[in-house]
This record gives sequence, structure tokens and C-alpha cells, in this order.
Amino acid sequence: MRQTLTVLLLAAALIAPARAEVTDSAEIGFTTAHEVTIDAPRNRVWQAAVAEVGQWWSDDHTVDGYAGRMSIEARPQGCFCETFENGGGVVHMTVTFVNPGIILRLTGGLGPLGLMGVNGNMTWEMFDSDEATRVKFTYAVGGYRAGGLGAIAVPVDYVIGEALARLKAHVETGDANRASVD
Repeated sequence: MRQTLTVLLLAAALIAPARAEVTDSAEIGFTTAHEVTIDAPRNRVWQAAVAEVGQWWSDDHTVDGYAGRMSIEARPQGCFCETFENGGGVVHMTVTFVNPGIILRLTGGLGPLGLMGVNGNMTWEMFDSDEATRVKFTYAVGGYRAGGLGAIAVPVDYVIGEALARLKAHVETGDANRASVD
């Protein structure tokens, strides 16, 4: 199995520039928000975000190293899951709110946050914007971590920003690897 997500998040923090999208950070939690406009109708963006997550999510932010086994069941109590080649798997987050084409809310500790005494709500919102779709990912995390949660806000922010950039590239070009992460 590949390196743990903890190592990957910490590596991302070292190589990525500081992000301005951490909207609040404290010892007991943080909030990060990213927004992009995707040149596609909202129904196409929703389809890609939910049904094609394995095509745009980064292999680097999986446990088993292959994003193609990521899936989202877009229904209350649905799973944002990863299956492993050996038949195992992991629940990354649980779907807690769905309004198709408009909002998907996932609850839990994404990646290594699931190993800590924290919880979070990640909300994906989609809005019509002329002939395009404005997409906003917000992740609010709270709880306990030795040393405080503020210290990991930037690496988590990077992962969320990268995910949204990869979704945009996947929808607009068919290739998530063409994503530009600012």
C-alpha cells in the first residue's frame, strides 16, 4: 500500500504556496473555501463531480494510490468511498445532504483527519453563471488534534483547492492532470 495520506498532506504543505482560501483557523478548527467557474452546464458539472469522481480525484490523495476506485453514492447516508485492489476499502466521508445539481454535503474527516479526534462538513455548491457553472467547495473542520488544528489548515486547504482545480480540468478538457493549482 502507498504512503499514508498523512505523509501526502504534509508533503503538499511543504511544496505548495500558502493559500488565501483558509477563511478561519484556530486551535480547535478551521474553514477553507475554494470557488471556480467551470465552462459547462450545471447538470454536466454535477454528473462529473459525483459520478466521475474517480476520474478527477488525485491518486496522491487516496489510501491505495489509485483514484479510479473512488466513488460517491449521492444519497443521504451514501458513501464517499475508496475500494482497494485486495477487496478492502475505506469510507472517506458520508453523504449527509443531497439536492441534485445544487448541493452535496459530505461529513467526516477526509484522509488523515479521519485518524484524529475531528469531524468536518464539506459542502459542494453549484450555481448557474451565464453559460457556465460556479462551483464552491467549503470544508469546516473542528475537534481535537495534539498541537491544534490550525497547523494543518494550509495542507488541507491545498488538497481541497487541488480537487476543485482537477474537477474543472476534467470537465473542460477531459484531463484532470491539466489542472492548474494556484
